[in-house]
Order: sequence, then structure tokens, then C-alpha cells
Amino acid sequence: MNSSLLIAGAALLACCTAAYGASSKLAPSDEAAAFKAAGFTLKGKQWRSCDDPTPTYSPGAIAEVRDLNGDGRPEAVITEGGTYCYGHTGAAYTLVSKQADGRWKAMGGGTGIATFLPTKGKGGWPDIEVGGPGFCFPVVRWNGKEYKFNRHQYEGKACRPNR
Repeated sequence: MNSSLLIAGAALLACCTAAYGASSKLAPSDEAAAFKAAGFTLKGKQWRSCDDPTPTYSPGAIAEVRDLNGDGRPEAVITEGGTYCYGHTGAAYTLVSKQADGRWKAMGGGTGIATFLPTKGKGGWPDIEVGGPGFCFPVVRWNGKEYKFNRHQYEGKACRPNR
């Protein structure tokens, strides 16, 4: 693999972690339940959903915890990184939400860097711009059941991705 691609992936991942902040505000039991809801498995001391053997891999981390939809319960953004599993983007996210019964549920996720927007979908859930390489990013919106593609934008303006 091209070493400049590995360096670029590592730099992007470092940027993602810094942008989200690396602190978790969850109790250890909630943290474990959030990772499990996101499809991660504890291997040694690392939460993993990708079996990346490369040195640029960054294991699962809770990048952000806050109430996104105003229901009084926390949501968490779980990130993982590495070009082996996530290509040129080098990062993935999963949004999980604590439910009224105390269980955690995966709300959505994918390859890219999640940025929460002021625009909202059903139930007060924020739209998510899914960033990565390039200049025209997909935005997904909660429809009451799942996050689905809504539009493309760059710096808040509509755009059309190059094909």
C-alpha cells in the first residue's frame, strides 16, 4: 500500500478525533452497552468492528456524548479508523442512542466523519453531514425509522458530486 495514503489516513483520523474530542461521559456499563449496540466487540482492551491489522488502525472510541434530539437521554458517536476497512476516508462513525428502557440502539452510521447540522428530521434528530475526501458531501436525515439520504452540500450550499 502506498505510504502516503497511510500517512494521509492517519492524519485524517487524528483530525477526526480532535474534532470530536476524545472524552467519554458514560458510565462503564453504558459505554460497553453503547459499543455492543454499535456492533463492536471487545478484543483485549480495544473495541473493534473492523479487523484491521495495519499500524494506522484506530480502535473504536466514544468521540462525543450529548442529547441530540432533546429527549433528555444521551446519544453517543462511536468512531473507528483505518484505511484498511474505510478506504480513502479512513474513518467511520456509528450513532447510538440510549432508549427509555435503558438499552442502547444504533440509529445510523457509515464510512465518513459525522457533522451534526442545525437542520432537523423527525423527532428533533439533527441532519448529519457525512464528510470525507472531496468537496460535496451527503447529508442524511432521520425519517422516524432510520437515517436516509436527503441531499448533498458543501459549506452549507447545495452541490452535485462529480461522478
